[in-house]
Amino acid sequence: MADIEYKMTIGLEVHVELATKTKMFCQSLNDPDAKSPNVNICPVCLGHPGTLPTINKEAVRSVLRVGLALGGTLADFTEFDRKNYFYPDIPKGYQISQYKYPLISGGSLAAVAITRIHLEEDTARSLHDQKTGASLVDYNRAGVPLMELVTEPVIHSAKQAGDFARELNLLLGPRYLAVSEANLEKGEMRIEANISLSNQEGELGTKVEVKNLNSFKAVEKAIEYEYERQKAVLLAGDKVVQETRGWDENKAETFSQRLKEFSHDYRYFPDPDLPKLKLSQITEWQDLSATLPELPKAKRQRLKNQYNIKDNDIEVFVYSPEISDYFESVVANLSEKSSWQLTANYIVSDLVGFIASDFKKIPPADYFAELINLLAANKISSRGAKDILSIMIETNESPNKIAEENNLWQKSDASELGTIIEKVIVANPDIVAEFKSGKDKALQFLIGQGMKESKGSANPSLLAELFVARLKE
Repeated sequence: MADIEYKMTIGLEVHVELATKTKMFCQSLNDPDAKSPNVNICPVCLGHPGTLPTINKEAVRSVLRVGLALGGTLADFTEFDRKNYFYPDIPKGYQISQYKYPLISGGSLAAVAITRIHLEEDTARSLHDQKTGASLVDYNRAGVPLMELVTEPVIHSAKQAGDFARELNLLLGPRYLAVSEANLEKGEMRIEANISLSNQEGELGTKVEVKNLNSFKAVEKAIEYEYERQKAVLLAGDKVVQETRGWDENKAETFSQRLKEFSHDYRYFPDPDLPKLKLSQITEWQDLSATLPELPKAKRQRLKNQYNIKDNDIEVFVYSPEISDYFESVVANLSEKSSWQLTANYIVSDLVGFIASDFKKIPPADYFAELINLLAANKISSRGAKDILSIMIETNESPNKIAEENNLWQKSDASELGTIIEKVIVANPDIVAEFKSGKDKALQFLIGQGMKESKGSANPSLLAELFVARLKE
């Protein structure tokens, strides 16, 4: 049978634990780093009879800010619903969530359209002992504010899904909106992929949901695996089963967990213990646009327009606001705009490696600008600049002082370089012969030896000119 081409369609569901001080509907501490189980609990999050929940305003505010950042429509009227199902990690027998009236509708990120964003409470954490077969439940997480974002089924590749997840993680985390730590390994951001295949244009196939995706790499690998698995099922003439599957990281494959539920299985209805919300009437949720920082997309565009630096450097700055702010402080002290890309090169390629994320080691911006100005004026070599930068980070002294004390000024004196050239020629007669026989690559070796002899202080372009002139005598 000829291989049939199938189009893959993906929609993502992303759950994000919000970094509020307390839980969603009670005053228990929201502490993802709690060492002991069942310490951040109370009668409300344990579902004791007669207890009444109250809405965490900060959690609602966080979701509204996310909605604004994504260009979504903020609801005026919203309410919370009971999502009914029984499982040990749901002490009440239902989860408080949102169904018909989510906080946010629409929006987009990384060219992916968003359907909705709503707010709910997280479940407890189930722990299974493989040796004894015992199952334990830690209720510290029960009731933690949980934001759920659902995309439209408009993603068509594993890479696109991974890129979206990374961009969302960047936006929500401490660098920008700071509504969540969004750490996938800790379960603070959990991604589920709904995947279907079809060979009919405009039609969707049977949807399979894949859970337990705790890294961006796992998201991409699970989607790629599901494409091949579902394709094999269809080519064999069978039908794909609508189900929920897990991801086995060790085997790098998905596995069946249960048949997929439908929304009517949960018997949603408005929670009678919580008030309806008219957002326009609540002061704390007004004028939230003013609380938004410069967002990643806007920052990329501004850095490109303002400084015209390489895209790879821009990505480093977008992912590290501290480094980005430092770059902008440095260029404000430069003599020439033509040195902006040179500055980005040395920050991204050298400074970042030297400080190893210890931002306390970053030298003053005016010192770094001084270093770039010396380099641009050919007063120091590229090798000398790296050496000066290394010393500058350790001593916090000025580049001029370091260059003077360590003899790192670039040598451009023809007679001084001539001495070095003679020494290199005498030490490498075979290479000299190769150059004279027409092998131009031999010149690069000789220049390299000259730079080595000068400990990186020679002016390389002048050194090259003098070598050629001397060897053609």
